[in-house]
Amino acid sequence: MQQLRKDNHYVPRLYLKQWARSGKIPTYRLLVPSGNCPLWKDHSIKGIAFHQHLYTYVAGQGETDEFERWLDREFENPAEEAIDRVINDQRLTPQHWSQLIRFLAAQDVRTPVRLKEFLARQSKTLLPLINETLTSSVAELEKAARIGVHFSAPKRDVNDLFPFKVTIASDVDGGGIIRAEAVAGRQLWLACSRHMLTRTISHLIAHRWTILHAPDGITWPTSDNPVIRLNFADAYNYDFLGGWGRHNGEILLPLSSKHLLYTKIGNSRPLPRGTTLNEDTASLVRRMIIENADRFVFAQEEGDIHRIRPRTVCSETFKREKLAWQNWHQEQSKVEADFLR
Repeated sequence: MQQLRKDNHYVPRLYLKQWARSGKIPTYRLLVPSGNCPLWKDHSIKGIAFHQHLYTYVAGQGETDEFERWLDREFENPAEEAIDRVINDQRLTPQHWSQLIRFLAAQDVRTPVRLKEFLARQSKTLLPLINETLTSSVAELEKAARIGVHFSAPKRDVNDLFPFKVTIASDVDGGGIIRAEAVAGRQLWLACSRHMLTRTISHLIAHRWTILHAPDGITWPTSDNPVIRLNFADAYNYDFLGGWGRHNGEILLPLSSKHLLYTKIGNSRPLPRGTTLNEDTASLVRRMIIENADRFVFAQEEGDIHRIRPRTVCSETFKREKLAWQNWHQEQSKVEADFLR
């Protein structure tokens, strides 16, 4: 029986090792409890960018880490050779390109940043969506009943199951009340992430991708939120609110301190692989990587990162966030177990 994976790395170790020095990765923390904390600290790759039970959830037979293992099997491990070939400037086959894009997709959906965005969005949209879906479904069923059409229950694919429960309380006169329930939490986030990585991912695969290089004198860091979904007007007007299919949007992922996976959506003629960016553009990319970080920046060279992105010093915020992650698994597991009853 496999041991449950508790430490869920939201930035894979095989990726972070590209920025390591002697097995340690220099880390700049963006939220600290005290100004006495050093700006930079070396961490083991195993001991950073993870939360316990981030992807664990309660299923029929108890806790499962199948989502973590699925990411590892389908997205991380297949990309390791492709990343190595990029860093060593070796030839890439179409399969290698596909593996890189799939790695980027998984990296984009799996971070705490995306979790927080998802929960905030669902708190506004989930209830209206349930009501709209329920109303339209009942109308369709009533129409079918009037004309004598019978529906058979669809086959349920466990990989596509969303935490969604429907109950019907029948009346003696043939009517009744139908009730739909869903919980905006960990399991719904994982279900939606799986949907993106099995269905929506086709948008990413269709784009034209390239590998760009940093010029001499400039190195790129990475972060705990390394995929940049960029809307860009000019060097002073841009944001990170893009998506996988937005026309003229750009998507970037540093693969090493010198290599950047890149696409511009809708651009049929990308820069040739191996193009070295000019100093101004490469410096702007560096700034964007730092600005897009959530809680950690990782870099081989510290430089002026602390000036580009000053850290937040707040004991209360640090403690509150630490406590929230400590309680994460227990709170989510209770909700998931209650929902199964």
